[in-house]
Amino acid sequence: MKVHDAEIVISAVSPAQYPDTQLPEIALAGRSNVGKSSFINTLINRKNLARTSSKPGKTQTLNFYLIENALHFVDVPGYGYAKVSKTERAKWGKMIETYLAERQQLRAVVSLVDLRHAPSQEDIQMYQFLKYYEIPVIVVATKADKIPRGKWNKHESVIKKALEFDPADTFILFSSITKQGKEEAWQAIEAAIK
Repeated sequence: MKVHDAEIVISAVSPAQYPDTQLPEIALAGRSNVGKSSFINTLINRKNLARTSSKPGKTQTLNFYLIENALHFVDVPGYGYAKVSKTERAKWGKMIETYLAERQQLRAVVSLVDLRHAPSQEDIQMYQFLKYYEIPVIVVATKADKIPRGKWNKHESVIKKALEFDPADTFILFSSITKQGKEEAWQAIEAAIK
């Protein structure tokens, strides 16, 4: 998809605040510093529509981005960030769970993991949660530019094994620096919203 038009429309914490449209939605989930904002910005050819932050854990609401008046990207708060209190984390957890489990417009979740590391416990739980609710998953392994190409397969198989990856889902190696995986990501998203 060629994106000329993208804007943030609302930051929501409860269903009452979600956009009242029937547009398909693609949620983006991942650890706090996995590169979610960079992924969004790369896909929509913007430098900073989604704010990248040196302070992880900055997204604390569900941020709805309207893309080409055709779909919403929904940026979900990053998980696994220690500096947030347990009660705060529990609130986020509930907010995220409500959205993922109940939102009719949700077509797929882009689950971002860091290609350099084995998935965290939270990454695995998120993947299992999505499988439980039968939500299609696009696993995007970020920061591919930080690993020599010859080692990609090894890292990919570590991640797939840890997640017990379902071959029915999509797996994409991605780099916001080299734009590796950008086309594949759009193909997977467009297939999900058809």
